[in-house]
Amino acid sequence: MFENLQEKLQRAFKNLRGQGTITEENISEALREIRLALLESDVNLEVVKRLIDHVRERALGQQVATALSPTEQVIKIVNDELMEILGRDTARFKFASQPPTVILMAGLQGSGKTTTSGKLAAWLKKGGHRPMLVSVDVYRPAAREQLAVVAKSIGAQLFVGKTNDDAADTNLVLRLAKEARREAASFGNDILIVDTAGRLGIDEQLMHEMSELKKLLSPSEILFVADAMTGQDAVNSADAFHKRLGITGVVLTKMDGDARGGAALSIRNVTGAPVKFLGTGEKPDQFEAFHPDRIVSRIMGMGDVATLLERAEEKLDRKKSEEFAKKALSGDGFTLEDFRDQLRQIKKLGSMQSILKMLPSVGPFQGLQQAAQHVDESQFTRIEAIINSMTAQERAHHEIISGARRKRIARGSGTQVQDVNNLLKQYAQMRKMFKGIGSGGGKMQRRMMSQMGGMNRFGR
Repeated sequence: MFENLQEKLQRAFKNLRGQGTITEENISEALREIRLALLESDVNLEVVKRLIDHVRERALGQQVATALSPTEQVIKIVNDELMEILGRDTARFKFASQPPTVILMAGLQGSGKTTTSGKLAAWLKKGGHRPMLVSVDVYRPAAREQLAVVAKSIGAQLFVGKTNDDAADTNLVLRLAKEARREAASFGNDILIVDTAGRLGIDEQLMHEMSELKKLLSPSEILFVADAMTGQDAVNSADAFHKRLGITGVVLTKMDGDARGGAALSIRNVTGAPVKFLGTGEKPDQFEAFHPDRIVSRIMGMGDVATLLERAEEKLDRKKSEEFAKKALSGDGFTLEDFRDQLRQIKKLGSMQSILKMLPSVGPFQGLQQAAQHVDESQFTRIEAIINSMTAQERAHHEIISGARRKRIARGSGTQVQDVNNLLKQYAQMRKMFKGIGSGGGKMQRRMMSQMGGMNRFGR
């Protein structure tokens, strides 16, 4: 997400480099490019106008720091204005003083509401809560069965309720919601997530039902689930729901797809409701709190190292990582088995593309995000297959792998002998590099970057 906007903004800033001062002429040219970049990313027109006017006013006014270059001044101003648009603070999650806290999930059909309800339950479970899920969508075929599958996959409690002899209407919806809240209180669930019905478009029946649910449940949170790929349609739908229900926050789904980011940048200014969560994939754990400062950092090309570190803290085995580092930097180095274990650890963080995109696109990391587009993810599967085809002795002592053994390993892993040779060569180079670092060898960064480039070429 935001890659296109980030690239276009960097181009606009680049055109300012070399300018001694900010003038009406050069700032106008840069602002034209910034305006175009925002509009192409589907940012709301009024939001774009406001941002451009504020940047122009501040850039030509007296609010800039004289110690900064013209480019740095504009970058700082754009950064500040984006922070104002998104909100400077991460939106807090509201909990009821008397459990269960009720969360009402709203949204149009196809926005990912049911999947998001499950992801939210999984996110809350990690925080020590005991959520219960209930679907009150009695209209869509298999809607309640879908939530049951989602609840089972994350190990969350589900309230089903009886619907066999009831007509599918608002009365049934309200009865299910009331029974679910009573059940949650009885079983000690501190949170009840209510997955509601959606429509292809906003209609009076949907809004009436949502209003009745709000009146009955007095929810602490009304979260509107919006498909980020629909751009301004998502913003307009959120605005309509907010005017009728007073939504407390927005969850943007499918941010890993072809979302241009305009919805995230527009929705708070248009509706007044903050974005609280992002859905970044199909898996239950691909769900994260929305941090405005981190999103702005991504847009401005500074990456999102904080989220990457949080992900590493959550998913990686700290003990294994420390043991690997100790062995790698020692005189003996690490084995092929250690190397395979670390590959498995890295895969837990997501694709190599997603990891590299969280690093800054400026300074020593410049070019890594572009290189991410050319990374062949299947190479890691091939590497693991090759190492798995070795004996325990071969993984521990790579030097004994002769030509005959390489042929056997290639056959066993379904690869070519050349692939085995490439892996062993890369492995030897990495051992040498780490030993150099451990013994205080210089030029570490350049050598590490070179090794990463070599990994990208493996198997081609």
